[in-house]
Amino acid sequence: MMALGSVCEEPDHRASCRETGKERSQRERERGERERREEERERDGPQGELQRDRQGTVTERERERGGRERERRGGKERRGREETDHRASCRETGKERSQREREEGGEGEKRGGERKRRTTGRAAERPARNGHRERERGERGERERERREEREREREERERERGREGGEREREGGEEKRRTTGELQRDRQGTVTERGERERREEERERDGPQGELQRDRQGTVTEREREERREREEGGEKERRDHRASCRETGKERSQREREEGGEREERREREREKRGEKREERRERERRRRRERGGERKREERKRDGPQGELQRDGKERSQRERERREERGEREREEERRERGTTGRAAERPARNGHRERGERERERRGGGGREGGERGGERDERERERRERRERGERERERREGEKREERGEREREERERERGGEEREEREGEREEREREEVRERRE
Repeated sequence: MMALGSVCEEPDHRASCRETGKERSQRERERGERERREEERERDGPQGELQRDRQGTVTERERERGGRERERRGGKERRGREETDHRASCRETGKERSQREREEGGEGEKRGGERKRRTTGRAAERPARNGHRERERGERGERERERREEREREREERERERGREGGEREREGGEEKRRTTGELQRDRQGTVTERGERERREEERERDGPQGELQRDRQGTVTEREREERREREEGGEKERRDHRASCRETGKERSQREREEGGEREERREREREKRGEKREERRERERRRRRERGGERKREERKRDGPQGELQRDGKERSQRERERREERGEREREEERRERGTTGRAAERPARNGHRERGERERERRGGGGREGGERGGERDERERERRERRERGERERERREGEKREERGEREREERERERGGEEREEREGEREEREREEVRERRE
């Protein structure tokens, strides 16, 4: 070994350790076999994706990752084959082999670490030698896959059994559950039982599937076969629900019978309500009539008391109205006369000659100038004018006082009349309002029924 090493250290060591034809044939056969296995492994992927893809158990994420791994591994393996060919064409000495094994040990650990990060399982921590570990890993994966499929079948069987039992329970106890539990309302109130919570969790789990397909489908880790099984399961559940609804649905004969019974009860109840309403309406009308009679008698008594035993107030009011009317007419005539006179003597109307009023003015002038002499006549006329003005003022004051009193009396009589009218109108309005409200209430009740 040492001698070989010393020989191989010489510059022309390639010629001294060149392989024979037999060795080269053996090496090429081994290389072809190795390349074929590597190609199969490359096609199959680090987790055996090709084989699992044929079985429908590979996920989308694994398929993508396998493609990236194959690309990265292809470059490394090409470089490794070139180095192997070089070593085969120029066989190494023992010293070189030791050095290489030391280097490959470190490189193998590094490669194993990368592979471990890329994949899973303890076998990925070290490189497989001569394929037996790889074979063991494949057998172990096959056994694991069989166990997993067996567990899935058992779980699906349990789910189907539970679904059948649940359907029977719903058919048997649907009415009782609707009558007694009311989980939805009690859940809002925080009073739902542990059984209700457990059923809710089971429903969520059933929606998610035995392997949590719904959640894994969102993560991209569900397989095609699992997706198909879930679809079949959902279609089967829908069919069971349809069958359950069909079995619970009442026939036309049952529905007719139920509607007849409900209609009879409804008609009886409506008849009782009508009778009760009629009695109440009669009582209310009787009360209204009694109240109106009492109120009308009270009003008549009040009017008689105000009017006096012989109706003096009413007769006095008529006479007073007549007197007021006559007085108003007289007052109006006098006021018109005064206005005519004033237009002829004072104010802006005196600046222009009043039509047919100049004669009145001439008469007044002659009266003012009456008496002895021009001056005496003027003084006597002035005195008469003042007396006349005083008299007119007194008359005006008297007329004004009478007018005010008449207006007050009229207002008082008008107020009394309005009050009487209002009382009468209020009673009639109350009666109309009561009847209208009663009609509206009856309409509302009939609409409800």
